[in-house]
Amino acid sequence: MSTAATIQTEYNPKNMPFRRLGPSGLRVPLFSLGGWLTFGKHVVGDPSKEIIRTAFENGVNFFDSAESYGNPPGKSEEEMGRVIRELSFRRSDLVVSTKIHFGTRRGPNNNGLSRKHIIEGTLESLRRLQMDYVDVIFAHRPDPSVPMEEIVRAFNYVIDKGWAFYWATSEWPARDIEEAFQIADKLNLIGPVAEQCQHNMFHRERPEKEYAPLYRKYGLGTTVWSPLASGILTGKYNNTIPPGSRLDVESEFFSDTLRKLWSPEGRDKIRKVKELRSIAEDLGTTTAALALAWVAKHPGTSSVILGATRPEQIVENLKAIEILPKLTPQVMERIEDILGNKPSPGTTYGRPPLDEYGRQ
Repeated sequence: MSTAATIQTEYNPKNMPFRRLGPSGLRVPLFSLGGWLTFGKHVVGDPSKEIIRTAFENGVNFFDSAESYGNPPGKSEEEMGRVIRELSFRRSDLVVSTKIHFGTRRGPNNNGLSRKHIIEGTLESLRRLQMDYVDVIFAHRPDPSVPMEEIVRAFNYVIDKGWAFYWATSEWPARDIEEAFQIADKLNLIGPVAEQCQHNMFHRERPEKEYAPLYRKYGLGTTVWSPLASGILTGKYNNTIPPGSRLDVESEFFSDTLRKLWSPEGRDKIRKVKELRSIAEDLGTTTAALALAWVAKHPGTSSVILGATRPEQIVENLKAIEILPKLTPQVMERIEDILGNKPSPGTTYGRPPLDEYGRQ
């Protein structure tokens, strides 16, 4: 391949499904690639390039990072931006997102969602990414110490400046997202288009029940993180902690997960993973692909974020696309019978009870 100055890598979406990011007009691939705990930490240099190249060649053109990712913080953005430039991707062929809140260094104004940090943090992220703009900028967590109007106005300023096209939230309570929408509507500003939340077969209450009214009222979409429950749903932890696995190399970060893994609750999850394997085998796939397809099937899901330390993990996980049409109501019922954790319908915000997809 020639240099970036002469030839740009052409994007071929292949068989990748695309969905609108929430109520926006932005189309995102059903599966995206994230940089949490990988790029700029355990994956640097040529391996980063091969992972991102493999993702792109298989239809993944949505890449997600955050100002706090990497070691030191910010290194993930630097690594991702470097690779994208070296691979000569055409910027308009990509959807790139980052997140603001935790900062990269200490200081009273170097984190949180003040207008100051949102604006300065965005500019610093763009410098690390070596980009003029990101497509989506997320508020990485809520910040109850800052008035919601200040947060909404600051993200709209970022959009008005052309540093981002859309803003979104990550792990916000539904009530805070609702307040952001109300303030945006009152001030004739732009509200969040998406929520980046944890969603998997073992973590369902918030994405399937708490957010249900938001799907219905605002068309909110989700970009899902940890769709494999830190790898538990792959089945690799059924008997031990394999050397080099995420729970092994990040044992300090996942200490609570490790502690619970061998508890009665953890053993029950492993039992369920083993039972899910029989469904996966009936469908001619892996437990991981089944779990990813299950999350992707949720109508509120805009994109499922994959993590990878090797290119072959991308190829394996994208087999979930082939499984989606096979998730018939009968198969979904078999899965529910094994999981036994379907959120019960309930009244949220004083509205009538809803089903898990936010319908009356």
